[in-house]
Amino acid sequence: MFQNTMPRYEILSGDAIETLDRGWKRIVSEIGIRYLLPEAIELLRDAGQDVTDDVVKLDPEFVLEQVAKAPATFDWRGRNPDRTVQIGGDSMVFASVYGAPFVREGDVRRDAKLADFHNFVKLSHSFAELDSAGGVVCEPEDAPLDSRHLDMIYAHLTLSDKPFMGSVISATRAEDTLLMCDIVFGGREEVRRAPCTVSLVNCNSPLCWDDRMLESMLHYARENQAVIITPFLLMGAMSPVAIPATLAQQIAEAFAGIVLTQLVRPGAPVIFGSFLSNNDMQSGSPAFGTPESAIGLLATGQIARHYGLPFRTGGGLCTSPVCDAQAAYESLMTLMPTFLTGTNFVLHAAGWLEGALVAGYEKFIVDLELLRMLRETFTPLEINEETMAFADHEEVGQGPGANFFASPYTLDHFRDCFYRPLLSTTENFSRFSRHGKDATARATDIWHAQLEAYEPPPLEDGMRQELDEFVARRRTELGD
Repeated sequence: MFQNTMPRYEILSGDAIETLDRGWKRIVSEIGIRYLLPEAIELLRDAGQDVTDDVVKLDPEFVLEQVAKAPATFDWRGRNPDRTVQIGGDSMVFASVYGAPFVREGDVRRDAKLADFHNFVKLSHSFAELDSAGGVVCEPEDAPLDSRHLDMIYAHLTLSDKPFMGSVISATRAEDTLLMCDIVFGGREEVRRAPCTVSLVNCNSPLCWDDRMLESMLHYARENQAVIITPFLLMGAMSPVAIPATLAQQIAEAFAGIVLTQLVRPGAPVIFGSFLSNNDMQSGSPAFGTPESAIGLLATGQIARHYGLPFRTGGGLCTSPVCDAQAAYESLMTLMPTFLTGTNFVLHAAGWLEGALVAGYEKFIVDLELLRMLRETFTPLEINEETMAFADHEEVGQGPGANFFASPYTLDHFRDCFYRPLLSTTENFSRFSRHGKDATARATDIWHAQLEAYEPPPLEDGMRQELDEFVARRRTELGD
């Protein structure tokens, strides 16, 4: 878990924050939010909100009262207690790509398989730059649809001991996730003590929360499990093309979900989520790694801090269909502001390609290199008498031929004085020509070698047997 103690890059003035505040309040009170789950409607009706059919107009002061109940920080537990991380404050927690139906392995783009899911969990477990393997890293099309969530949660609990994300889509899948957590964390009361899962729930933007997402969100909240409450906003499609209007809509939709979590369990942990980018207005296709998305995530961080909420935004997002220069520079366009704004939870931090349609093995390694470099960049510089290295000047002297290769400070620190790359090469042209591998080919070698070296974390035999029996029983009950 990286602690980002550098100053935050804030782009919104006080007047801008006030204007956005007025904007979201008008949206929730004058236009309203559509909720497609009767239980949610009744919760809000009982709380005194204005309900017409499935549209609720919310009192902004009521909304702020509920939002204020959410904790500013909380712990997200791993199966291995040493892997537990904090969400909020200066902490930055990173997880891999999420939800890709396809994978790219070198030049081959194909349907994702369960073996790919296992591979990405193993890679996420193996690299220290990632604090979590995430959730639905890719959609394994060869696993039965009705029970594949069991396969994925089982993989998270057995192939890694880092924190993982729970299954959503329905309350049933959420409960299956928690029943498996009961086995490895010691029962439901222990699970409720502090979050064992963080789960992603998306608003059906614009201004609509659908029944399946609400079912999962409410179930997790009741059990004191954290949820990332995320508007899904592509400007020009799900929101206006104006960034300020989209920011106001984002606050309205996120707050409309957070309110419900606090009604069912005051103090339930939540993460203010943001998935904000734009459409290409010529083709209509989603675009990522754009200046607009960078501005949006910088503003999101400032907004979340203003309201005292931990937040999720950013990641290694790109539109490129292959692991090329475009993929790298677009990903840096989102990862740099992700660090500048001190994002607390970074989903899609490694492996994202083609607008999230593809989980890329080589892109996974490229993103890890970016994360490693940015962590070094955002580590505060130590300026003291030792790092002034004055004795080196005394020994080396002046003029042509003088160098610091063997000076005292160099000899003490040459092993760790500079960043050592995972992927990049500093070979000269002659040596590079003999090896003949570009960055993508080197990335292939790295992920292959890491999988060959992978060792599963320890798991009690009795616990594994209980998980096996649970998955087999539930698969039968679900008809698979």
